[in-house]
Amino acid sequence: NPAFMFIMMILVMPTQVCALGFLRLITGMRLDDTLIPLIIPAIASPSVFYFMYSYMQSSLPLELVEAARIDGSGEFRTFNFIVLPLLKPAVAVQAIFSFVSSWNNYFVPALVITSKKKQTLPIMIASLRSADFLKFDMGKVYMMILIAIVPIIIVYLFLSRFIIEGVTLGGVKE
Repeated sequence: NPAFMFIMMILVMPTQVCALGFLRLITGMRLDDTLIPLIIPAIASPSVFYFMYSYMQSSLPLELVEAARIDGSGEFRTFNFIVLPLLKPAVAVQAIFSFVSSWNNYFVPALVITSKKKQTLPIMIASLRSADFLKFDMGKVYMMILIAIVPIIIVYLFLSRFIIEGVTLGGVKE
């Protein structure tokens, strides 16, 4: 499948290779110094597509979809009431991974965000350390790291129940 191979090629390409083109695109769309260029690529990243695709290939029994079609269910209803509940663990895991990845990202926010008010926590932590290399306060750095960890823990605690519910949800006897 050419589309799948294209996404796989994008997956192995480092972010730094595409940075100049990404920055020109963001500037052309007048989205520089906003948080939108940090959110949208994290949601629609090739890794999310690949892992969702492989999870569907391995864990979604086609017998359930075929049974729904035989029972007269439309594609939209089949996806919303059969496929999506079975995908809850994969969606939760990908949401956690995407959030942690974008929350800890330093490179892209350093390119896109220019104002001090919109700086992300990794940039703030790095600026605390680099303000005065010989006299930086380790207490402030560790406090910022602790503050940066709290949202990650909250997201994990919120989404972990979907992982457990989804794993125990469906099954097909053959």
